[in-house]
Amino acid sequence: MILRHAFIPPDNNRLANLAGNLDEHLRTIEAAFDVKIQRRNESFKVEGAKGRAERAVVLLQQLYGRAVRPIGAEDVELAILESMSETPTHIDGERGDADLKLRTRRADLAGRTPNQVQYLRNILGHDVTFGIGPAGTGKTYLAVACAVDALERNAVQRVILTRPAVEAGERLGFLPGDLAQKVDPYLRPLYDALYELMGLERVGKAFEKATLEVAPLAFMRGRTLNHAFVILDEAQNTTPEQMKMFLTRIGFGAKAVVTGDTSQIDLPRGTVSGLVHAEQVLRNVKGIATTRFTSADVVRHPLVARIVEAYDAADEDRR
Repeated sequence: MILRHAFIPPDNNRLANLAGNLDEHLRTIEAAFDVKIQRRNESFKVEGAKGRAERAVVLLQQLYGRAVRPIGAEDVELAILESMSETPTHIDGERGDADLKLRTRRADLAGRTPNQVQYLRNILGHDVTFGIGPAGTGKTYLAVACAVDALERNAVQRVILTRPAVEAGERLGFLPGDLAQKVDPYLRPLYDALYELMGLERVGKAFEKATLEVAPLAFMRGRTLNHAFVILDEAQNTTPEQMKMFLTRIGFGAKAVVTGDTSQIDLPRGTVSGLVHAEQVLRNVKGIATTRFTSADVVRHPLVARIVEAYDAADEDRR
């Protein structure tokens, strides 16, 4: 099938931003939808299977609307991902289940795949939420965004981010500095998300006021966390005892999100993952929700999704 579309009135700057340097954005869309795109000035010809060609044209129209400024390669990839989703991912309306927009520095922050949208709904609607899936699916980033949003709305008094200090082949003892300096590299992804969503200066002030806390999981023992938004990251590296300890820290007015990737467990051989165990034990407990992500939810470079799929296939063959 061949579809023809012309952008009227033509805008040369928008057309250049839409096409990208040496038409790189058009080539990306071609590869994603398995179509052929030809352009002459403001006229585009899209050739391919009917459904794919139609979706490519719709995407071109959407990107043209954004093309007042140059469009980055990442923006094109994410737009393709949204276009391929079966359900709409940006929802407007009053605050509640119908609106998943969050108050952060990123005004455009929202779920980009159906699973991400469901994940946000689960976090907003449950006291404990598990987000399980491969790298790059937004598990940690969206959880931190919900925590920042809750802090901005005064829904919680503080945000606590934690993760187990389990090494992927290295040993903490070889790292320089005291305990805080040793575990800091393990908490760096959480810092990075905070800096992007709140800004460096505000994060610094929040730490000074103790409304933000980042700590290794071992520091959670013996505490009761009231009116707090608590995130346990890299939970696949907890033991069942550590997971139980963490989940029983939750107090009144608190919300907890547990994230992890069960395909990247760094525990000693033979040790049961607390995340795997908790998913089984807590499956039917009221007030707890679980979101399972797949390679289709990866919002990093498209190669990451293909890498995840290749490793999953290799694991299936081994089993």
